[in-house]
Amino acid sequence: MLTFLGFAMIATFLVLIMMKKMSPIAALVLIPALFCVFAGKGAHLGDYVIDGVGKLAPTAAMLMFAIVYFGVMIDVGLFDPIVRGILRFCKADPMRVVVGTAVLAAIVSLDGDGSTTFMITVSAMYPLYKRLGLSLVVMTGVAATANGVMNTLPWGGPTARAATALKLDAADIFVPMIPALAVGLLFVFVLAYVLGVKERRRVGTLVLPGQVEREVTEEELVPAAPGASGASAPASTPVSTSTSTSTSTSTSTSTSTSTSASTSTSTSASASGEGGAGSAAGSAAASASAAHGGGDVATPEDGFQGLDPHRPTLRPRLYWFNAGLTVALLTAMIMELLPIPVLFLLGAALALTVNFPHMPDQKARIAAHADNVLNVAGMVFAAAVFTGVLTGTGMVKHMADWLVGAIPEGMGPHMALVTGLLSLPLTYFMSNDGFYFGVLPVLAEAGAAHGVSPLEIARASLVGQALHMSSPLVPAVYVLVGMAKVEFGDHTRFTVKWAALTSLVVLAAGMLFGII
Repeated sequence: MLTFLGFAMIATFLVLIMMKKMSPIAALVLIPALFCVFAGKGAHLGDYVIDGVGKLAPTAAMLMFAIVYFGVMIDVGLFDPIVRGILRFCKADPMRVVVGTAVLAAIVSLDGDGSTTFMITVSAMYPLYKRLGLSLVVMTGVAATANGVMNTLPWGGPTARAATALKLDAADIFVPMIPALAVGLLFVFVLAYVLGVKERRRVGTLVLPGQVEREVTEEELVPAAPGASGASAPASTPVSTSTSTSTSTSTSTSTSTSTSASTSTSTSASASGEGGAGSAAGSAAASASAAHGGGDVATPEDGFQGLDPHRPTLRPRLYWFNAGLTVALLTAMIMELLPIPVLFLLGAALALTVNFPHMPDQKARIAAHADNVLNVAGMVFAAAVFTGVLTGTGMVKHMADWLVGAIPEGMGPHMALVTGLLSLPLTYFMSNDGFYFGVLPVLAEAGAAHGVSPLEIARASLVGQALHMSSPLVPAVYVLVGMAKVEFGDHTRFTVKWAALTSLVVLAAGMLFGII
């Protein structure tokens, strides 16, 4: 009974949020409360929720102060050189933008923290996606999948949990897995290339007369004030946008209507002398968005400023202090000198005090990031209801026991493969703690009875992390969709299939190389 209720609760939650019938916060709270009553344990709901909140409170605190810290670092310009480098690589080509997203997410993921990765990646890439009219779910999907592969680093969490649960050395688990994980990361880059080519065909590429393509500068990513020029190009310079002929065929809008709308927009922009390259990009993206339901374009009315190279919060004289503070913070986090929430709390307080010594400036910076803090913290505490009910009622245990018991006896010698396959759904529907400390020891025991090494079981258990990073039970994913202004259901619908495929590629590579 509890097994059925557990799967039904998860399925109901996913269906409702993907169909946008409920907001994630409401679904995370109301659905488990209802199923708790169905399970006949409604009287204990309060205990389950308090227990779940208690377990996730450190995570919520970490995310709150991490958002403030990295928000301040973004404000003061610590990551501007990375943004400029990505912009030089991406130029105005959608394919390069999507590949750049995967590369940036993979690089930043070296710190082992998903929230940090998503904050930096979205802050850097969001302006490009908005200006070029690219799909924002492509950005969140690529970033989450790249981070999922990199999440297997020994200091990322899953590897340490597997080592602890099976009493193994983390290095013995991770180092042999490097070739398989490298194949998985390469697959993510190839996936980003394919998705980027699709986006290029959908929205086109900015071009100038006599020039194949040109770079989009940071200034152009900042919307002009109302009535001002949208780009630095001279008003007399005509700008055109090359679009794919298949753009308008995918909708009910006729090809001629879409083409004429795009042409008239570009013509009026150059004729009025206020278009420039930036507004031409916005116009083309806007027409593509109208025709295809793509992401909207940053406009002055949006109030979106991106990484403005002239923003008053920049602190170039404190650049090396901020860089040193960030390196010291990440080093302390990796070495576990203090609990992560404490480190980010101290780091945020120090960053605010040094960069903004005046009280009004500090209040302004905190207020600027208050929306993200409230959204993420609220989502984490709502998820505490979900996890609290799942664990407290015993649904998780019954679901895990049912899945393990459903393994055919003849699959015993192939328990590493079975573990790898099970890691996809189990790490998606369960927390990493629940899977690695609750299910993995059972799988390892079953494998040992058939001569399968615990090391192979531990390595196989890591392959589902690419999918796990988009689980509704992962707090960091709410940072990603929140900052990118993407509906969680849209992100889930787009990402799950690609993340699952990435995990299967890692598993296949591990078996091919004899690692698993």
